[in-house]
Amino acid sequence: MTSTILNGMFAEAPLIPSGYIGTLLAIAIALIFGLLSTRLMKVIGLPNVTGYLIMGLIIGPHALGLIGEDVLPSSGGGLQIVSTVALGFIGFSIGVEFKLSHIKEIGKSAITITFFQALAATLCVDLGLYALSFAWPDVMTPYEALILGAIATATAPAATLMVVRQYKAKGVVTGTLLPVVALDDAVGLIVFAISNSIALSLANSAAGISGGISVLDIVVWPILEIVCSLVIGLGVGALLSVVPRFFKSRDNRTIATIVCVFLSLGICQLFELFEEKGWMPFALSDLLVCMMAGATFVNMRKEAGVMMEGTDRWTPVVLMLFFILSGAELDVMMFADNALLIVCIIAYVVLRCAGKYFGTMAGAAVTRSDKKVRNYLGITLFPQAGVAIGMATMCKTEFAKEAAAATANGNIAAAELLSEVGANIVTVTMCAVLIYELIGPVLTKWALSRAGEISPENLRRRRKAEPVLATAGPDGSTVTEVGSDASSQQTAEQPASSDSSEAK
Repeated sequence: MTSTILNGMFAEAPLIPSGYIGTLLAIAIALIFGLLSTRLMKVIGLPNVTGYLIMGLIIGPHALGLIGEDVLPSSGGGLQIVSTVALGFIGFSIGVEFKLSHIKEIGKSAITITFFQALAATLCVDLGLYALSFAWPDVMTPYEALILGAIATATAPAATLMVVRQYKAKGVVTGTLLPVVALDDAVGLIVFAISNSIALSLANSAAGISGGISVLDIVVWPILEIVCSLVIGLGVGALLSVVPRFFKSRDNRTIATIVCVFLSLGICQLFELFEEKGWMPFALSDLLVCMMAGATFVNMRKEAGVMMEGTDRWTPVVLMLFFILSGAELDVMMFADNALLIVCIIAYVVLRCAGKYFGTMAGAAVTRSDKKVRNYLGITLFPQAGVAIGMATMCKTEFAKEAAAATANGNIAAAELLSEVGANIVTVTMCAVLIYELIGPVLTKWALSRAGEISPENLRRRRKAEPVLATAGPDGSTVTEVGSDASSQQTAEQPASSDSSEAK
């Protein structure tokens, strides 16, 4: 039944044959449909990232074919640089949130809860999907379970913050929620860097590429990759922190911030080249290097918040393209060929939610937090979006490189196995993101309401989304104002910055 429905919807030939749409025209088409999706999502009341993914799926090569597979990042097309740059800015924006003075303010409670819920989500997904791999080894493998467990740590704050602002939620749960989501992705990136390296070694061994699994492959090189990524990110961030001394204009500082991200990504590509030539036993993590650069910069310069405002006006177009292209690469026909993949998606969603919820309860119990935090905070951490898709995309890229190397060596079977791993990870992650972004805001509203942090008055009548104004605080950090006072000062560029926040 599933196969019949999907074949009827997606098996027809695309409207435009592959090769007729060039890179620039594909960008224009993607942006046009992306803009249209923002209007639709505003009416429905869902985050923009949901609309981007759906639009990408519709106009992608596996549906209408307005964007051909030949230009997509997974095929090494002209749009591959878009994914690379977007991942860099996603990592950099996470690092900017990692301000030491803010971490000291939130105390040990939020930090402890962050580690408990992130690691519990990883453990639940790893064990659950690992058990599933024994029942259906053709659907799920141990190394895919390991990667999905790491991706499970990531949380998307945008949908949660949308509910908090719309219903003016206030209380102990809301106060704990905001710092937890800020720290969560930083923890997730480190877990992902380790898990992805180990999974790649296991997959190579299963494909018969390497002679076996060594301690160097699964322990030493992953740790060195993380350490070197953090050290290089530290250096790039320190270099950026010198810029405000010599360049005072907003435009020059914005350019310097963009150069910082590009420099970080360029160094990572240089290490990839060294690894391919056999000069280095490991490469660097794009996300970790950019995250550390952002964290170093924000802690060394008080002007970081003001400089990031200029960057936030530049990045929405890149992030929109990234999510649309991610949706375009989703091959729904995989479900027709293997309907059991739906079971994996459902298992991933349920296991991750269980890990987030019970991990939060455990962390709150250890820190003796308020009962409301133990009961309701975990529910508000269900949404997942940009960082998770970024991790999945990076995983697919690395496995695709290994597959290309196997093809060059004539090992076609190994190449097919490695390519399938990357495709499965992206499919499960993006389908899960669609589910989380649909149910996340509803569950967050319910949890905050049950915790008594949304007043009955705000629950009874639906409030219109209030304008948001980002201004520079006295310490150079970004301060968000919500309400009518901000409305009169809102600039034309502000909606773009809001879209960028939602995409993250």
